[in-house]
Amino acid sequence: MGIDFLILMKHEWLLIAIIFILLFIKVGSKEWKNESILNLINILLLFNCIVGFFWNEGGILFNEMFKTDALIAAEKNILNLGTYIISLQSYSWLKNHKHVLEFYMLLLSTLAGMFFMISAGNLLMFYLGLELSSIPLAAIANFDLEKRKSSEAAFKFIISSAFSSGLLLFGISLMYGATGTIIFSELSQQLNGSPLQIFAFILLIAGFAFKISAVPFHLWTADVYEGAPVAVTSYLSVISKGAVLFVFVSVLYEVFKPLAETWYNVLFLLSVLTMIIGNLFAIRQNNLKRFLAFSSIAQVGFILIGISGNSQTGAASVVYFVLIYIFSNLGAFGVISLVSALTGKENIDDYKAFYKTNKLLSWVLAISLFSLAGIPPTAGFFGKFFLLMAGAGQGNYLLITIAALNMIVSLYYYLKVVKAIFMDTNETPIEKITIPSLPKLALFICMAGIVLTGLMSYVYEYIFSLISAF
Repeated sequence: MGIDFLILMKHEWLLIAIIFILLFIKVGSKEWKNESILNLINILLLFNCIVGFFWNEGGILFNEMFKTDALIAAEKNILNLGTYIISLQSYSWLKNHKHVLEFYMLLLSTLAGMFFMISAGNLLMFYLGLELSSIPLAAIANFDLEKRKSSEAAFKFIISSAFSSGLLLFGISLMYGATGTIIFSELSQQLNGSPLQIFAFILLIAGFAFKISAVPFHLWTADVYEGAPVAVTSYLSVISKGAVLFVFVSVLYEVFKPLAETWYNVLFLLSVLTMIIGNLFAIRQNNLKRFLAFSSIAQVGFILIGISGNSQTGAASVVYFVLIYIFSNLGAFGVISLVSALTGKENIDDYKAFYKTNKLLSWVLAISLFSLAGIPPTAGFFGKFFLLMAGAGQGNYLLITIAALNMIVSLYYYLKVVKAIFMDTNETPIEKITIPSLPKLALFICMAGIVLTGLMSYVYEYIFSLISAF
């Protein structure tokens, strides 16, 4: 039992061990240089990523409160990889920061919360994991202590998070009252589509929609993304959102399968609104962080189409797209993070003639935007293709047509940034930026991921094989 306990919760134990190592360094008498701390942390995170791929077994603990299997382990490994890339990208920003250890303790605490949320076997464990992942995020959103926008971002995030948590708790309590259980495996057997169950389910959907920034629950996203440090914005856009999407798919497909007709109609409405409004607002943005915020909202609309497929293909396409989205979005944020840390510039207009002085960074940003837009042969094209194919499995071609039109609209605003970089003139372009070795490694990983995950069919086939037929 003791060995099973350690192996099944391997991912969580590794994170907790790293947090304690950082805590011991913090309370120790010796003062460490930031560069030494960052190098140590990145070594630990790399070790965490590598070990995550070994000794993965399926099982259940604590009376079904905690569960794990090959798919859950793969999802945690994807989040580990994304966190490692963000850590590498944050080097230029954190090396001059006073609170490096505190930043990583909070960051890894949120990641541990996401792991518990993904492995949750009942509604209460899911909620506890969600709160553990949300509260420290508000603290690190305010990590640029001298900037007022950072404090505003943290305030807006914690208020929005509290409101969505309230909806979730209300939905959980009503669902318990209507079914008499909060255990996922028993809950699905008690669902009969009664009005109280439908109402409770709608509240749960609303709570999830807040966390993934689906319209009309998206209003906090752009302000928080703009005000938070770039590293935190990166984390919010890919890791936090990816974790909630993993749970969302699992809960809909496994627990609320009896209510599939109801949640399909809800997802149809949410996906259409999210794609259209996300795209329309992205067109108007000049700040790159706000631009990518609305871009990420539009991407959620496409992901919801894949989820609506309610099939093995739908689940595989979502996990596959989140992996691609991590590489694509972090490639873009990696460039923005470097430029912001060294020059303080974050607007699209600042990037005019960027190619003249920074050819490598220009190509990294352009390829990342091409992938986000879904232009072949980048991985983003294959990711969106599989999402739309999963959605088409339901035979709703109106939804696929709306998605295709929105992809055309998204080309405009992604190419607007590429045009500014390569074609627009600027008398005072951003000066040449020297890329430190760790951020350069992060950019290389992102570029390799964008190319290889699309061209190597094995990646999708492996994810597909992990998912049992629903």
